[in-house]
Formats: sequence, C-alpha cells, structure tokens
Amino acid sequence: MRILATGDLHGDTGLAKRLAKKAKDENVDLVIITGDISYFDEGVEGLIGPFKKAGKKILFVPGNHDSFATSDFLAEVYGIKNIHGYSVKYEDIGIFGCGFANVGPNQIDEKEIFDTLKKGFDKIKYLKKRIMITHVHPNESKMEKFSNFVPGSEGVKKAIDKFKPDILFCSHVHEAEGIEEMIGKTKVVNVGRIGKIFDV
Repeated sequence: MRILATGDLHGDTGLAKRLAKKAKDENVDLVIITGDISYFDEGVEGLIGPFKKAGKKILFVPGNHDSFATSDFLAEVYGIKNIHGYSVKYEDIGIFGCGFANVGPNQIDEKEIFDTLKKGFDKIKYLKKRIMITHVHPNESKMEKFSNFVPGSEGVKKAIDKFKPDILFCSHVHEAEGIEEMIGKTKVVNVGRIGKIFDV
C-alpha cells in the first residue's frame, strides 16, 4: 500500500491542491491527515475536496486546532473517516489513531490519549502490520527538542512502548517537519505540511 501522510494544513487550500496533485501523480492508495486541518476551526472549505476529486481514500485524526464539531462536519460532508478512537483494516495492515493534543484549544489528557489509542489498537492488534496515527508527537523524542512550548505526549510514548506499532505518523511541531527516528521498534515520522509518501 502506498500512503501520502501529511498534517498541519491550517486552512491552506493551495497546499491541499498541491498535495492532492502529488497523491494523484504518485498513484497513492490512501491519504492520511494527522490533524490541524483547520486554523482554530476556521477555513475548512477547499481542503478535502481536492483529494476527493483526485479519487483518493482519506483517513484523518483531528488536531488541537480542530474541534469535535469541525471533525464531525468534515467526516459527514466529505465522507472521510475520522479514526480518533477507531481503526481500519486494509488487507494485513491495521491503522488506528488518536487526535487532538495535550496542549491547545482542543486538549485531552494523557490518560485519554493512551486509552483512545488502546481502543483502536485492540481491534487490529492481530494484523501483521500496525500503523498508529496521532497529531501530537511522543515525549522523550527528538521532535520534542524542537520546541520549548509544545511538549511531547506521555500517552503516545506509552502506546508506542506497549503496542509497538511499526510506524507512527504525527505532526504538531512545525519545526520538526520531516524528522524520522526509531523509538524501540517503531519508526516515528513527523510528516509535516510538505507530506511524505510511504510504501508499506
């Protein structure tokens, strides 16, 4: 499966169009958006349409800029799947996620982050490959060092340690865009606004 993963669009319709073109040109099977689609719930028009027009399947988790209401609106109007607390299966690949963050306007605590990830993981844990999607990055990571005011998540780190997903896609810290690191057996990638393509 070929995946384009991106995050932190923050209402940038030009960026959405460029990413949709990239998804089409690179013949990806799935687009994953790791949150902060909007900018404080503003400017969601024109962000999902380009991907739909390109004929791509889309999964997302909300970021700390995206409220429950905005997330529900995007899922309902565009027919895309919000996997906050849920999971999906594509052949032998399971994808599960948790949105929002431990800071910001749409905030959840560390226990809720871990419990939300566990709920999704439990449904796909038997599958050969597991991909975890979050908005916030784990604590004790390289990404955490790129910001003095955006802490990493203990709940995400605990989920990595316990569930050992093959890959974690996140965003949130703009300064850490593109950073990849290994935490245990998990490849952790800050996909950022530019987006990255993965063959899994």
